[in-house]
Amino acid sequence: MIASPYLKSNPNLYIFLPLFYMVWEDAVLTPSEIKKIREIIDLQDWLNPEERKFLLEQINPASPPSSDELKNWLTEIQQVRSQLSADTKDSLVDIGIRLASLHSTSSTISSATRQSLTHLEEVLGIISQEAAFLFHPEARKTITSQYSTQHTFDVTTLNRILEGRQSSTIKKVKAIISDPEFQYIDTDNLSDYREKVLHWCKLLAAQGLGSLAFPKEYGGGGDMEAYFTAMETLSYHDLSLVIKFGVQFGLFGMSVYFLGTETHHKKYLKAIGSLELPGCFAMTETGHGSNVKGILTTATYDHQKKSFVVDTPLPEARKEYIGNAACHGQMATVFAKMIVDGKDYGVSAFLVPLRDKNGKTLPGVTIKDCGRKMGLNGVDNGVIYFDQVVIPGENLLNRYADISSEGKFTSPISSDNRRFFTMLGTLVGGRIGIPRAGLSAVKSGLTIAIRYGDRRKQFGPEGGSEVPILNYRTHQRRLMPLLANAYALHFSLQYLTSRFLNRKEDEMQEIEALAAGLKSFSTWNTTQTLQECRECCGGKGYLSENRIERLKNDTDVFTTFEGDNTVLMQLVAKSRLTEFKQEFANMNLFGILNYVTDQAKTSITEKNPFAVRNTSEEHLLDPEFQLHAFRYRERDILISAAKRLKRHIDDGMDSFDAFNVAQHHLVNVGFAYVERVILEKFIEQVNQTNDQGCKSVLKKLCDLFALSQIDKNKGWYLEQGYLEGVKTKAIRKLINQLCWDIRQEAVPLTDAFKIPESCLAAPIAR
Repeated sequence: MIASPYLKSNPNLYIFLPLFYMVWEDAVLTPSEIKKIREIIDLQDWLNPEERKFLLEQINPASPPSSDELKNWLTEIQQVRSQLSADTKDSLVDIGIRLASLHSTSSTISSATRQSLTHLEEVLGIISQEAAFLFHPEARKTITSQYSTQHTFDVTTLNRILEGRQSSTIKKVKAIISDPEFQYIDTDNLSDYREKVLHWCKLLAAQGLGSLAFPKEYGGGGDMEAYFTAMETLSYHDLSLVIKFGVQFGLFGMSVYFLGTETHHKKYLKAIGSLELPGCFAMTETGHGSNVKGILTTATYDHQKKSFVVDTPLPEARKEYIGNAACHGQMATVFAKMIVDGKDYGVSAFLVPLRDKNGKTLPGVTIKDCGRKMGLNGVDNGVIYFDQVVIPGENLLNRYADISSEGKFTSPISSDNRRFFTMLGTLVGGRIGIPRAGLSAVKSGLTIAIRYGDRRKQFGPEGGSEVPILNYRTHQRRLMPLLANAYALHFSLQYLTSRFLNRKEDEMQEIEALAAGLKSFSTWNTTQTLQECRECCGGKGYLSENRIERLKNDTDVFTTFEGDNTVLMQLVAKSRLTEFKQEFANMNLFGILNYVTDQAKTSITEKNPFAVRNTSEEHLLDPEFQLHAFRYRERDILISAAKRLKRHIDDGMDSFDAFNVAQHHLVNVGFAYVERVILEKFIEQVNQTNDQGCKSVLKKLCDLFALSQIDKNKGWYLEQGYLEGVKTKAIRKLINQLCWDIRQEAVPLTDAFKIPESCLAAPIAR
């Protein structure tokens, strides 16, 4: 085209060149586009028939321009580059006019021609004010392109806030797992991996970490909080190590500590803490997972020998998925029904030897290897059968149940039911350790994905440079709320740990419910977060070397570890209903009237037309509004569940059936309770943070957590008339803005976790 004599005789024809270049650069010139261009050309009365024919030949789909011709067109157009400033908003028509002027100082274009060609730009879908950037790409400056990581707070200060008073323990554990002895091994050999994990556990025991929670008089550190902290920090390294560590020193060791008495403490704790005595925690049965009360293994008392006979009466009673059992365990805490004189006195715990010091299985004990699993393959899970295994009477862990010198069953708690739940309550620590371990995996996954997103560039404005994928709004919406969840759960799990360590006897039911709820919420969040992190890293996230694969596979079972999450959420709901019932039982008539009045006032205040439509940013970011929304939902769902159950039972439905019918409702009771507690603890942390930089970023994260949960439950809020559509839209818009703001602080926020680089071991995170 540019070599044509028509252009030399009429330079005004150059006005069409940028438009022709654009339509051919899009690869396909459609029939409707051709038709429109023909119409525009026909309208130009300053063109003679030969010029019209020449222009129409340039848009003939049967003979499109070659690649070289298009390159020549582009070179010609770029001659006007020096006339374009960095902030130019020239359209293709403007550029064509400049090009025509370049070839003829007397070139003039009528306003009618300009108008018709501008209309053609619109029809072709060209954003006219951005056209100049196609030929002057280095001048294009977009907000998306320019956004980057900023440091608005001191990372070390935020790390101190996160670590709290356990900083010295965390630093010690991080130093140990960063040592070359803890270098990862790349093997598919189960035996090699299991032996490596055992070796790591022995190294930790030698450092005194295994016995941290045991009393000092038995070789321990007397610091349960430090034990939880060590387990959480170890979770940055290898989760098989964490589970084996937890089984040995937590489940096995703490069952002896909590359920046994001084005799057991003196005899076993030091050997357990040093790993001289590897052990198991044999509770779960093939036929009874979450329903521990229904286990079938028996321990029958033999008066003559003052011993117990432990037996697996049915295949469904075998102990299954028992950590440390397949290879290393020499003794197990076995949960079994205690049978005395033919009477079943409920579940108790017994110490049953499994192997001798040489690893040989003892008579009456059969152990099978569970084999390879989805994850945690460094843990040797096994299935255990007992065939009339005789153990001495002293192997009964007798803190809550014992046999007198006369051979009679005795207990400080007469009720089998209450004794059972008291016994299990002392072992609630497992439901604290697992979510804290899962949270460390989440922090690792987010660190990898956010660092990668900050560095990995892809796409960008036409002709401009590529943009970090973390600058894209969809990428932010995928990761920033999950980063907020991680911080929210960090503070709520710290609160749970503190409640457990400083518990009073009358608080145990509430603490157990809180532990069950947080364990469920947190481990579900772990599964969701790591899947999102994997996807956000694309194919790189699928590579084993980048660690997310192992994190995903190893934590997948956390949703059913220490109790199936859905079952646990129902346990939470039953606890809340019990408290609700007691609250009313303790009220007099005046109290009940006050309660009803307060509920009515709440509805009037929070559901008035102004409140449900208030979209101001100040209101939506007000922690008082956020907490009210969470508390209102929690209370309303709880009352609704109580009414529903009462209605079914009043109508003659069996209570078991009534609970079954309402199961989904009960799970929502659990969620509403847990979400409210998490938000309360996050707001408390924000309020007590003194450093202004840290306070500001924590407030943003807290707001994002709160509004994301409201957005997640917006269907319920809309149904209840608590919010109107205009308000949920405003919340969604504000979530987008918070994600945009937090994006620039996301890398420092993950840096504040201070995960050892050796543990990340991910090339894409470096």
